Amino acid sequence: MKKCVIPISGGLDSTVILNHVHKNYDFDEIHALSFDYGQRHKKEINCAVDQVFGKVKSFKTVKIDFISQLFSTSSITNPDIDVAETKDVLGDPQTVNYVPNRNTIFLSICTGYAESLGADTVFHGSALVDSEAGYWDGSKEFLTSINKHNSLNRRDKIKIEAPLIELSKKEIVKLGIDCGVDFTKTWTCYKGQDKACGTCPACSSRLQGFILNKKIDPLEYSINIDWNKFDCEPII
Repeated sequence: MKKCVIPISGGLDSTVILNHVHKNYDFDEIHALSFDYGQRHKKEINCAVDQVFGKVKSFKTVKIDFISQLFSTSSITNPDIDVAETKDVLGDPQTVNYVPNRNTIFLSICTGYAESLGADTVFHGSALVDSEAGYWDGSKEFLTSINKHNSLNRRDKIKIEAPLIELSKKEIVKLGIDCGVDFTKTWTCYKGQDKACGTCPACSSRLQGFILNKKIDPLEYSINIDWNKFDCEPII
């Protein structure tokens, strides 16, 4: 029986991976994990709950809030630090929105879980824009390194795959559309307010992906977006 583990945050990228794997891979069982690490808001986790329905064998939310207790340098784990906006991070090699070693921790948990399930694959949601934005743990070099680390396992060889790692946000949104992703049940914004801010790096990247596809993002934003200016149409 072929099994895999997918960490799903409820954001755009991990949701696209979940739907892509469910539709196009031949796994008998998909097991999903979401992480409550004391992050700034829980809107993504709520979206993850909505997204996994009917697609996975099991879903667990794992509480690892020691991350927010110990890692105080990130705006995502420390509410006293303002989220950096896109205009503030241009050229910054590692922004204040970066959470130290987050992907290393998440993927270590996922590979351990996969080993206990008898799964041979873990999916990693990193995309091209992550590495470009200064997240070293979203790079191809990181993927190669952590797979080399996991290859030391003497019995259970588990591979981490990152289907989006060379894709632009435009390509990811297109893949999501093709897979029938319900984008209304995804959350990308770092700030976690009632509406997406539209100005943080995550929002900016997401908006660019939709605009380049000539599609209207169904999420509500705090800023006005003139979709007609970009010849965008609703997703059918």
